[in-house]
Amino acid sequence: MALPLQVQAEIVGREPAGAYHRMVLRAPGIAARVEPGHFVAVAIGGVDSSMLLRRAFSIHRADPEAETIDVVFSEAGRGTRELARLRPGDTVNVVAPLGTPFPLPAEPVSAVLVAGGYGSAPMFALAERVRDAGGSVAFVLGAATAERLYGVDQARAITEDVVVTTDDGSEGIRGFVTGPLPEVLTAVAADVVYACGPMGMLRAVTDVATAHDARVFTAVEESMACGVGVCMTCVLPVVGDDGVSRFVRSCVDGPCFDGTKVRWDDAGTIPADIEGAAAMGAH
Repeated sequence: MALPLQVQAEIVGREPAGAYHRMVLRAPGIAARVEPGHFVAVAIGGVDSSMLLRRAFSIHRADPEAETIDVVFSEAGRGTRELARLRPGDTVNVVAPLGTPFPLPAEPVSAVLVAGGYGSAPMFALAERVRDAGGSVAFVLGAATAERLYGVDQARAITEDVVVTTDDGSEGIRGFVTGPLPEVLTAVAADVVYACGPMGMLRAVTDVATAHDARVFTAVEESMACGVGVCMTCVLPVVGDDGVSRFVRSCVDGPCFDGTKVRWDDAGTIPADIEGAAAMGAH
């Protein structure tokens, strides 16, 4: 298990990435522990800031030799706007690696990697690990518009099997990633699907993968206020190996889950049959 560290990380690089920002952090001791699917929790604004909660970002890349980790983010609120103003030489306090990463295959597999927007950030390192194990990869990358896509060129540098979708048709196929996904799964005889993106997308991808007898692992984009399992704001109803449904914390039990175990329809509710439902006031 990769134990998280808290360090003061120096920003050593940053660049625009379409609608997003890519930031490189020198975080000694962390990069060598990172696996695809891990995330980092970043403190915003310094010790005197009124923004008490850290912001969680998937780790895009980790370079143990340079002791750096990369994150990709969009300006979605006060915290990320503050982060976007920082420049090389500035420092931020980070805790990483956090969460449970994607399970890596022990043998060669045909994998399809599906992502929405900058949910693709952890997918390229994952693809390289699958290929290093002798497997093959294909990508299905989607977003609302061409500007909101991330990493299409990175995907094409790894494999020729890259399908792009946009909701408005500004690049690739018009529509959602689930449109071409069945054809892709059939074409590459997929054994496993890895997905990261909005909850609705993950649910739909799980349905398609299951219908094609492929295993499916999903990295959920729940709001992770603390990142270490204390605040309980990121709980999801998940079916355990014993068949019992429980609330689990996305930040420590995930963010990567077997998609067939997540009760997608019940996210944000207290299902009456979940363990402890009576004590939580379920009706």
